[in-house]
Amino acid sequence: MAVIALLALPVPPHDGGSGGGTAADAASAVVVLWCVARTVRGARRPLTRTAAVVLGLPVIGIAVAAVGASTVSAGMTGLARYLQIFVLVPAAILVLVRDRRDFRLVAWSLIGLALFQGSLGVYQYVTATGASYMGSDVRAVGTFGPTDVMGMATVVSYGVVCALALALGPASPKQRRAALVCALLLVVPLALSFSRGAWIATVVACGAQLGLAGVRRALRALAVAAAAAVVLVGGFGIGTQLLQERITSITQVTDAPDQSVTDRYTMWAAAVDMWRDEPVSGVGLKAFPDHRDSHASLALSSASDTGGAGAQFSRQPLLSPHNMYLLVLGEQGLLGLCTLVGSWAACLLLGLRRLARVRGGAGVDCALVACGLLVWQLVDFSYADIGGPSTVLMAVVLGLVAWWALSGRALSAPVPGSAPREVPR
Repeated sequence: MAVIALLALPVPPHDGGSGGGTAADAASAVVVLWCVARTVRGARRPLTRTAAVVLGLPVIGIAVAAVGASTVSAGMTGLARYLQIFVLVPAAILVLVRDRRDFRLVAWSLIGLALFQGSLGVYQYVTATGASYMGSDVRAVGTFGPTDVMGMATVVSYGVVCALALALGPASPKQRRAALVCALLLVVPLALSFSRGAWIATVVACGAQLGLAGVRRALRALAVAAAAAVVLVGGFGIGTQLLQERITSITQVTDAPDQSVTDRYTMWAAAVDMWRDEPVSGVGLKAFPDHRDSHASLALSSASDTGGAGAQFSRQPLLSPHNMYLLVLGEQGLLGLCTLVGSWAACLLLGLRRLARVRGGAGVDCALVACGLLVWQLVDFSYADIGGPSTVLMAVVLGLVAWWALSGRALSAPVPGSAPREVPR
């Protein structure tokens, strides 16, 4: 919860995309160290064999790519970052979360952070104090600033997915109504983030959650969503010309792409060319910027313009392909892509299998949270990659996913009035 809460702090403009450590990153290190200390003190095996294999699989590709990095410092920095996000923090959360009550507490914390960042984002849009977009400072970015425009969109999307899952769960009617209200409220700042990738990922994840929850619940939720859309768009006028143009542009990414889409296509092609040069192990961790210009076409612009939200105008260099799969393919090769995606696929399959075991009973809300978050992340990785202060939140989310898919405590109910019991592994 401290990792999540610290992401509400303002990010200095010079740190917003540089990849430098933040207070939340430091808190995640404390989580890992506390997990290690607790494991040593308890003198027990912290992970099952399945969990160790699934979470440890990405280490192979990451380590090989670190050895092939252009410099030792780049290799060590990339190794530490990838292990933090995809291995260490998720494993620590898997070990430390005791039961479904802890899981729901973390999920509600994500919703709380999303409401805070979303409220600030709406204020930025209304008062024109957000990040620069189409000549106006109206883009909602929360505390993440103009150099991490995906930060608030990611946080709010996580909040929508968690809130919808809790609204579809077996909680009391009061809690379900509160969760549904939170989900509907968060749709507004998500729209004002102008993040097409986050929109698409949220629609897919929420659709998957509704389908997994059952047809009847799905129809009721769609009816509520449609009514809310009518009220927001028709009654309050949510749906400006900028927003309508942004939505329309989703269907124009091939016919008439804007410069940001052209840059993305160009960097995607550059990442594929890097993979062709080194198909097995890639060009090395954090080596994409070094090889970009030699593989990219002249259609690529040198940088993107950023400004607003309290920051001066600046040119932000394009240092990644904004596609996690292609970034891993280019820097880590087929070895890294297969091990990392294989780990995610295993979590998804195991999570869905456990969802089938608890369908209609206690724990279905936790299952929908975990599966929804992972589906959102897998879809969003087609339009984004790691980077920026919000990245550490991804590690927390992957930890929740791992807990549901791999922990023996996910399917055990605590005895009322007693301390959480350890389930033999």
